[in-house]
Amino acid sequence: MNFSSLDLAPEIQKAVDACGYRQMTDIQKQAIVPARRGMDLLANAQTGTGKTAAFAIPILQQMLDRPKETVSEYPRTLILTPTRELAEQLAETIKSYAQFTSLSVMAMYGGVKLSGQQKKLHAGIDILVSTPGRLLEHLVQCNVHLSQVEFVVLDEADRMLDMGFISDVQTLLKQTPDKRQTLLFSATMSKQVDMMASSLLTKHKVVSAAKKNETAVTVEHVVYAIEEHRKADLFLELIEQENWFKVLVFTSTKAQADELKRQLKHAKITSALCHGDKSQGARRRAIADFKSDKVQVLIATEVAARGLDIQGLEYVVNYNLPYLAEDYVHRIGRTGRAGEAGHAISFVSREEERALNNIERLIGYRIKRLTMPGFDVGSRDSLLKNISKNVRPGRTNKATQTKIKRGKNKK
Repeated sequence: MNFSSLDLAPEIQKAVDACGYRQMTDIQKQAIVPARRGMDLLANAQTGTGKTAAFAIPILQQMLDRPKETVSEYPRTLILTPTRELAEQLAETIKSYAQFTSLSVMAMYGGVKLSGQQKKLHAGIDILVSTPGRLLEHLVQCNVHLSQVEFVVLDEADRMLDMGFISDVQTLLKQTPDKRQTLLFSATMSKQVDMMASSLLTKHKVVSAAKKNETAVTVEHVVYAIEEHRKADLFLELIEQENWFKVLVFTSTKAQADELKRQLKHAKITSALCHGDKSQGARRRAIADFKSDKVQVLIATEVAARGLDIQGLEYVVNYNLPYLAEDYVHRIGRTGRAGEAGHAISFVSREEERALNNIERLIGYRIKRLTMPGFDVGSRDSLLKNISKNVRPGRTNKATQTKIKRGKNKK
């Protein structure tokens, strides 16, 4: 199905053509028409499936169908998203769709001064893309008013739930009119997301671009069993052997990210960090340097798992598996986008095997296991025998008893 069949306004069709869009993606086929008719939607769509166009194009079309003057401090469309990176990305993408119209788009987030954003709000914005916390700050200071909002989009709704934004979202939506159109997009579906949709949407339609928590078919998944203390060595070996030119690698903690960067520097491999101890400016520079190929490796914690849109990214490495199985889907969603091939490589220690099992249950299949010569992991039986040899009868200390018990439980 082509975009040309939608009978869009000439300004929007021209922008769609300029973006190189021809055939609609699955989520666009399902969402654009009902959204254009004013229906509330609950959409299951991951990043990289064309979801931004799925909600932005029908909203832009309706705004052009019912033109209004831009009013100072009163946006017509509100798009809520959990992170600064997502807000910036969404605003830039929507600007490309609105480039031949007079509609204005603004991204708003924390980490920068309120005054600059206040000036833009006062000048008048038609489409406001914001993180919940920063929007609340402006509401308290009466820099923005939501009483004339006609369209609301909740993007990455599952992530907003995970980050504890649901109460902020509910507070914000109470400031909007009851008669509004609300579109809720979520990469994963859960009881919590369903409950959120039931409380915020009216007679909504459910659309889905894929099965729940399904990963892109263009991504190849592999697992390397590896001792925790040897992960950095394996990573360096794979970079050299496989000629990985550009790699996004996820660690579970900031300390692990810092240590990996230190070892990469020692190996003379350029890298950048993106985690919670870095300022917004530093994170932006790290992502920009990675996108422009100034650094070979971007090391990130969960803060970067959503919203990163890096064209041509082939490799995502899980240096540590995420604590939540759902976050695996979000992490590897950075590769294999828009039909391109991608590779998701996970390093799994003994302690992470339960997390791996949870991930495989979530995505519905067993991930291929690979081995690298020189990085073999001993069997659990050998480990338990070695522990037993070092314990004299009747003298087993509590710490060793705990190790043996844990080993049996994981066997």
